[in-house]
Amino acid sequence: MNEDCGEDMAVALTGSRRPWSPDQREGAPLRPGFGSSNGFSCLNEVDLFADLTAAEIQTMDQMAPARMFHRGELVFSQAQPVTALFILKTGRVRIFRVAEDGKALTMAILEPGAVFGEMTLLGQQMYDNYAEAIEDSAICRLDSIDVEHFLLSDPRVAIRVSRLLGEQVARLEERLTDLALRPLTARVASTLLNLAEAAPTGRFSHGRHIRLTHEQIAGLLGATREATSRILADMSARGIIRQGRGRISLQDTAALRTMARSTQ
Repeated sequence: MNEDCGEDMAVALTGSRRPWSPDQREGAPLRPGFGSSNGFSCLNEVDLFADLTAAEIQTMDQMAPARMFHRGELVFSQAQPVTALFILKTGRVRIFRVAEDGKALTMAILEPGAVFGEMTLLGQQMYDNYAEAIEDSAICRLDSIDVEHFLLSDPRVAIRVSRLLGEQVARLEERLTDLALRPLTARVASTLLNLAEAAPTGRFSHGRHIRLTHEQIAGLLGATREATSRILADMSARGIIRQGRGRISLQDTAALRTMARSTQ
């Protein structure tokens, strides 16, 4: 109930457009924003570049200027495709597709340090996808020429690229299996475990919190908000998770793993 009230108040305060309904958008999603000259490094946060020296990262960092994207703003879309590699420095980004009936299916929620974009050289093909900031986000960009010249020619980075692509394929296969074979309860449990694993550890807490609403989790599952909320409410009543407004913490991961393996 608190979550519903919070969402309704947010809509009332910010207008009718919501970041989960890709109907009307800003005309120039790649414009520079506030903080584009704040001098932070994007590349030292990314596992892909972990083997580079500080001097190499500083040189490459000059090719990846940071841009600010506000909550609900598109990084790229079908209408405005971009051939580039994006690096998420701060904030969070949702990758989603829109079906012919207008329904959106969330493909991934990206946390800081994630690499994404339309980059055929790296096997990243997202021309059917949208990328949207679900909170104010600082994002760096590398064009295809820079990726080919500075990344793929370096065996240290090329090895990590191969590993990254293998992990992405494994995650996609796991998700397709979930959608095809597992009931919604098992998919909810599996999704919560994956989200918690990817979530950053809180500065003043020992656990990891999933900062998503029921609607956002339903978008990841390809399910309705109502069905997702019922399952989350049951998990909360059984002490498996704890819910706050737009926030979920896992209390019994063993129970979630058992539920995630269920096929009935």
